[in-house]
Amino acid sequence: MLDIDTNEKEVEALDAYSRSVMAAAERVGPAVVRIDLEHEGRRSSPYTPPREYGGGIGSGFIFASDGQILTNAHVVANARRVKVTLADGRTFDASLVGSEPDVDIALLRIGADHLPVAELGRGSLRVGQLVIAVGNPYGLNWTVTAGVVSALGRTLQAPGTRKMTDLIQTDTSINPGNSGGPLVDSTGRVVGITTAMMPMA
Repeated sequence: MLDIDTNEKEVEALDAYSRSVMAAAERVGPAVVRIDLEHEGRRSSPYTPPREYGGGIGSGFIFASDGQILTNAHVVANARRVKVTLADGRTFDASLVGSEPDVDIALLRIGADHLPVAELGRGSLRVGQLVIAVGNPYGLNWTVTAGVVSALGRTLQAPGTRKMTDLIQTDTSINPGNSGGPLVDSTGRVVGITTAMMPMA
């Protein structure tokens, strides 16, 4: 016999979950940006110019309304040109203000103001807490994925950097192109920056 009351409660719980994800995505979405990179191609020797340019894609979010954008240091490392696309479709060339590879953070600036800003979260995260990632995996703009905080205080040895500590582990789907994008809580406030994925995890 079907328990209608139980079924309705499950539907209500799913609806509440969906509403939380939608509200968070709608809140942070306007502040999320796509970052397109142009890198110099390989040289056949130290004395010849590069033969071609390579590209890359990452994510970021507007940190201040005067055009300051946070992303990962590894996203913009060695880029000869950085182009930022806003959620409203406008594009800008970005300049690198500063970078701290040891913690994989970089600050960009574009020539725009009065921009929507991603609010930073305050308070402690808990294992099992709902988190949402917004970014541009594989160039699929403004993709939203959701999951939970799987663990806190993780460490990671990234290539070319010292060991990073106090990282958030999440089961939220993360793919190439997500790097630099925000990880937000159910209120849409930024609690982390997507930095790395473990394909076999």
